[in-house]
Amino acid sequence: MKRLYALALLALPLKLDAQITAREYAARRDALLARLPDNAVVVALGAPEPKQDYLEFDQSPDMLYLTGVREPSVGLVMVKQGGRASQTLFVLPRDPAAETWTGTRLGTAGATQQTGIAARTRDQFEKVVDSLAAGSAPFFVVGEYTGQQDDGAPLSADEQFVARLKRDHPQLRVQPATGAMMQLRGRKTPAELALIRRAVEITVEAQRAAMQAMASAKNEYEIEALIEYTFRRNGAERPSFATIVGSGPNSTTLHYGADNRAMQPGEVVVMDIGASFDGYAADVTRTVPTNGVYSPAQREVYQVVRDAQAAAERNAKPGTSARAMNDSANAVIAAGLTRLGLIESPTATFDMNMDGMVHEMPQYRMYYMHGLGHGIGLEVHDPDQYYFGSNLLAEGSAFTIEPGIYVRANVLETLPDTPRNRALIAKLRPAVEKYRNVGVRIEDDYIITDKGLEWISRAPREMNEIEALMRRPTP
Repeated sequence: MKRLYALALLALPLKLDAQITAREYAARRDALLARLPDNAVVVALGAPEPKQDYLEFDQSPDMLYLTGVREPSVGLVMVKQGGRASQTLFVLPRDPAAETWTGTRLGTAGATQQTGIAARTRDQFEKVVDSLAAGSAPFFVVGEYTGQQDDGAPLSADEQFVARLKRDHPQLRVQPATGAMMQLRGRKTPAELALIRRAVEITVEAQRAAMQAMASAKNEYEIEALIEYTFRRNGAERPSFATIVGSGPNSTTLHYGADNRAMQPGEVVVMDIGASFDGYAADVTRTVPTNGVYSPAQREVYQVVRDAQAAAERNAKPGTSARAMNDSANAVIAAGLTRLGLIESPTATFDMNMDGMVHEMPQYRMYYMHGLGHGIGLEVHDPDQYYFGSNLLAEGSAFTIEPGIYVRANVLETLPDTPRNRALIAKLRPAVEKYRNVGVRIEDDYIITDKGLEWISRAPREMNEIEALMRRPTP
């Protein structure tokens, strides 16, 4: 037994060495400053220290992108003047008593050694910012600050920081640097892509393990536990979002997160999962049958979703509009739902009550409510290059394609009571009853290289592949 355990430990994959260099972080800061006017002051706040030292800390994505520093309560100030820039990092000081509880801190010397940025202690941050705010230079804030008027929602830490600055310095002009940051983060460097690939590899391993364990599992949380164990066993620090394991009726809830239902034979299970590796996220979804074999009705819905994904893949090419991906997937889903009798025709509409008024909506949206995909990176919903300007896919893009169909048991009861909808409900009810509680989402991760589109999340996704894997005994 001891020998087998030792061999198992030797088989564990080693964590990759840090791939993003101080030089790359410096290039990112320079690129941000290049997009801003001369005399600009740029201020960034990292995530605060948790209220209790036993709670997990997670650095804000923007601070991680600009500095790579993973300590709490970090501040960054950059001043652009005459084509040159000064940069100062503010960090918590070394404190042996505090470090006994939370671990060794970088301190100013360690922060400078790691980043190449001159560092001061965090208690100097507000004094420096206030001094700069007393002048006439425009301020740009990196983080959760939009510059929009208060809508009554709780203020983020960045918004609270700006509110105090404006109160103390009424003449100050403060603008968000969000647009510039998002465009920079939209194009992934080779080092970032390597980390995304590793996060995806770990996630694929978890999908495969979950498929093989499904037949012996009784509850959703058993599969959730196996997935997250596989993440950690392979070096991921955490899930990149709340793990979704939704069976039966839960398969039709887009962001179901309870994962506590007893799974029943003959149902499908949507497993929407992602590992976070060195800060970078994966996002992969598979829909599998609890008993290892798709029913005829499940197969029909699944094939429509898979065909929609394949259509989007065919239109995902460097230099092409992301809209082509979306339009092609929508067309396949609408045509497929028509064949299944779940809608009247690919262009048919229904009455939808919005803002107290009745509007026409495409019928396929009763079963497909979300977008086709999103960028991935430091956040599971990260910006991508196609979000901006010409809407084109380009080398360095990393994103998902994730069509879905969700036949909720009560979908017809949620429609507004209009004469048109009443007739529609009567017509569609037999098909809804046939496919009720069948939710299917297939989500994969891709990058654009100089050779074209690359599918990087190669977990089994064709029905025969999934059924074959599920027949294999758990290793």
